[in-house]
Amino acid sequence: MSDLTLCECFARDGLQHETEFIPTAQKVALIDRFARAGFARVEATSYSNPAVVPQFADASEVLKTLPRVDGVYYKATCANVRAVERALADLDAGIGANEISLLVSASDAHSLRNLKQSREDQWQRIEAMAAAAQGRFRLIGTISVAFGCPFEGEIAESSVLADVERFAALGVRHVTLGDTIGVATQASTQRLFGAMLRAFPDVHAIAHFHDTRGTGIVNYLAAFEAGVRHYDVAFGGVGGHPAKVKYGGGVTGNVCTEDFVNVLETMGVNTGIDLAAMMEASEACENALGRTLASRVARTGLNPMLTRAGEQASIA
Repeated sequence: MSDLTLCECFARDGLQHETEFIPTAQKVALIDRFARAGFARVEATSYSNPAVVPQFADASEVLKTLPRVDGVYYKATCANVRAVERALADLDAGIGANEISLLVSASDAHSLRNLKQSREDQWQRIEAMAAAAQGRFRLIGTISVAFGCPFEGEIAESSVLADVERFAALGVRHVTLGDTIGVATQASTQRLFGAMLRAFPDVHAIAHFHDTRGTGIVNYLAAFEAGVRHYDVAFGGVGGHPAKVKYGGGVTGNVCTEDFVNVLETMGVNTGIDLAAMMEASEACENALGRTLASRVARTGLNPMLTRAGEQASIA
């Protein structure tokens, strides 16, 4: 039994950043690798408008051909009620995802820029999406720019907690706090997640941080100390935003899967990840994109002390 849950985001959050279309069969093979390596949650695709995000024009085809691993949640991102209807149609056809997302921005300015409507209008959309889902999916609520907005600056903790409460009222029991522009600190991470976990003990807190300033893993460890046990990661630190968005000078990648797992395992935290399979998946991700990605562990290998400790434990 793992001590925490990692969601591998390469195939959705990672690929939305890519301008070159990744073949459907290659996406399916990668997603299956992730699930078989031990990731209990995998972002599989997005029901985005193909005219806006062409990378996911094959959403239904990916789900149709994707093998399933028992106990794994495969998430499809949904932006509106139409997307939820597409998810339901695939579910009725026996090929659907078992998890979908609901997204709100913590600031009005970011909501208007990113979602093209005010926060209150977005909340009305979320309520309609939750109702349309008919309780047939596990719902994941996400609060973007929870730690700071590129347009409004600081975000009030009380406002973020009010958003968590609104999600909870809709029956959403997994809520993500997003450090969208990489401005969270150890102190702010512990403070906000600590307040969330105290106020909403029945809601699973998920950390989704961007490594814009190289602080992603440090802040994830701060979240772990605060009691968070769900994290979003991406092989090679890819993704963060669609290709045309340039927050943080364009440095928007997610926390590297390989690097975070390596740190956790050296701490004695059981991630539930098959380390050899993870390294093979890391190489497959680089091959899929045709370039070297940001993971340090992909270059240097896992901590050799970790490997020796595992070998000694096996011998004993």
